[in-house]
Amino acid sequence: MKIKFHKYFLFSFLFCLSIQLNLFSQSPNDKSLYRKIENKAFKEGEKLTFDVNYGFITAGIAEYNIPKIIKLNGRDVYKITFGVNTVSAFDVLYKVRDRYETYLDKEGLFPWRFEQHIREGSYSRDFSAYFDQKNKKAKTSGGSYDIPQYVNDIVSAFYLVRTFDFTNMKFGDKIHLENFYKDKTYPLDVVFRGKETVSVKAGTFDCIILEPEIKEGGLFKSEGNVVIWLTNDELKIPVKVKTKIIIGSIDAELTSYKGLAGELKSKKK
Repeated sequence: MKIKFHKYFLFSFLFCLSIQLNLFSQSPNDKSLYRKIENKAFKEGEKLTFDVNYGFITAGIAEYNIPKIIKLNGRDVYKITFGVNTVSAFDVLYKVRDRYETYLDKEGLFPWRFEQHIREGSYSRDFSAYFDQKNKKAKTSGGSYDIPQYVNDIVSAFYLVRTFDFTNMKFGDKIHLENFYKDKTYPLDVVFRGKETVSVKAGTFDCIILEPEIKEGGLFKSEGNVVIWLTNDELKIPVKVKTKIIIGSIDAELTSYKGLAGELKSKKK
């Protein structure tokens, strides 16, 4: 048992080292290699907190957080975390401790790294991917896979969408993205579903409605049964998320926010 542990540890160490050496060989400071996207939607220090409700029961707390900017591959990168924890009263029924991390290029808004750590009841799963955006490769513990340039993980895709301009979009219009998970790249279409005013604990907001058609990637894995309300302003912060499940639906509703990149103009006074 001890020998197996040492072999696994050595393999993991060498795997991570080889990825880092490969990334640093890309001449990352050559800024002409990568795109630039204007971002007025979010910044370091943003923190969004949600109640996760099952029917009339608050089952958990979710949080999006951008705690800091770090250097990765020689570039400024947002460290972004998303976590979902059931509340103590719900833990006895079904305990959830899920955590996601993405490392998002500050200028190009594409991911360099993604982590997923799932703890749900007796089930657990850990997954990580390193994105070589120059050579169009995703590297995981399972191997190296071809990817389109600027491929997303499910969390980075959400932050990228927040920077888009939906002003001239019509009901049913789609934005096409690519999402890598496990060993494949999946299509990720985001459908515009109009506008609506929504009231939650954090206030009342004018919102745009989006429906991501997610085929794989955890977090809101479904077949077109997720609806997201974003504030109808430059920040586009999520106000509400509705996810259909077999026995009903789960809603996440914004309860608090701080560290925003600008004025929340969509909030009703």
